[in-house]
Formats: sequence, C-alpha cells, structure tokens
Amino acid sequence: ITNGIFRGNRNVAGQTDVITTVASSLDPLVSGKVNLQGCITFANNVQSDDSAAANDYTAYGDTGNYVIAPLTGRITDSRTGGCPANFGLGSKKKAKKAEPQPTATPTPRPAYAASYIALQTAAGMTFEATYGLDSGVHFRQLDGAGIGIQSIIDAGYLAALDVYGYVEQGVKVCFPQIGRVIFLDARTMPRAIVPLESTVRDGMTCASISSPGSLVLMPN
Repeated sequence: ITNGIFRGNRNVAGQTDVITTVASSLDPLVSGKVNLQGCITFANNVQSDDSAAANDYTAYGDTGNYVIAPLTGRITDSRTGGCPANFGLGSKKKAKKAEPQPTATPTPRPAYAASYIALQTAAGMTFEATYGLDSGVHFRQLDGAGIGIQSIIDAGYLAALDVYGYVEQGVKVCFPQIGRVIFLDARTMPRAIVPLESTVRDGMTCASISSPGSLVLMPN
C-alpha cells in the first residue's frame, strides 16, 4: 500500500489494532505479507467498543522489518520522512492574502441640512419629506427676481420658496403666515401657475408637492 489513509475504521470484536494480517488456508507460508510505503496516515480508528485502536498495526521486530502475526506475515513501514504536513488529515488551505486596496477618500456630504435649517431659523418655515430632509431635497428662499413673474410680485407675495432635487418622494412646506399658496411648476416653460390646496395649522399655512417648483404664499 503506497500513500494510504486509514481513518474512522472499527475493528471486529477481539481485534485491537488497525491492521492485522491473517494466514491463508491455501499457503500459510506466504500469506499475510503487507508492505506500507510512502505517506501512510492513521486517524480516528477504534476497537469494537469504540475505544481507540491499540496500535496502527501488530508488529514484531525482525531484521529491521516488521512482522505481523502470524509470523509468516511481514509489513515494511517506510513512513518516516517525505510526507507533507498533516497528510490525509484535512489540512486547512492557507487563506489567500488580500491584495492591498487604496484608502477610500470620504466624499464630502452635501450640506442638505444647511438649506432648510437656515430657513427654519431665519424665516420660520418648516419642512417635511417622506424619506427625511437629508434624502436629497433642497430648499431655497426666493425674492422677486427669483419668482420672475411680475403679476405675482405686484400682488404683494408674502413669501416664496424654490423646492428642487428629490421632490417626487413627497414634500410638505409650512409658511409662518396665513394665506393661499400657488405653485410655479418647474416642469413647464414658462412655469405654469397652479393654485394649491393648503391647510392652516397653528397660524401656519401648509401645502404639499411631489414635483420640483416654487411655492409662493399670497395674501388671502
């Protein structure tokens, strides 16, 4: 046997070793000869009662060789040297060393918060967005030039706000005065003037949109 593995074997009752030769009824003088060479591994072999095997093989010294009972059998053990480490024992593969990766440079986060926090503080407006105010929606306060429609300017608008970015998620804006809200739709050119339904809550006028454009608070 060359390069063999004997693993997880259970002996029959009365046998204590992993390998035991037996004589042949046909020719007892030549039977029982077993040669082991190369890398031979024994692991987790047990006797009939599940105790560990007593020996790998039954051996008796005889001119440098090993003789297995009956004495007509011989076993030559050539295991010493030349076997890979943990041969036959399920040695673990060495983990592949990860290739070095360039250090990631953090991308500066857009100052989404600055646009609405400043307006809430300075103008008293409040804002809501379905996925949060840092989800990509932007707010910018407008003056008359930003509105760009003379009839609205002449009517004495109270406040104006441009809403852009991820507005499709649904955005609500509340102005700190009571009035009516019109919407200047950014999807048209020139911008269509659309009256919006609004609600009054705690002295504030609130309106909701789902597309980019300008909200203008007009007197009632």
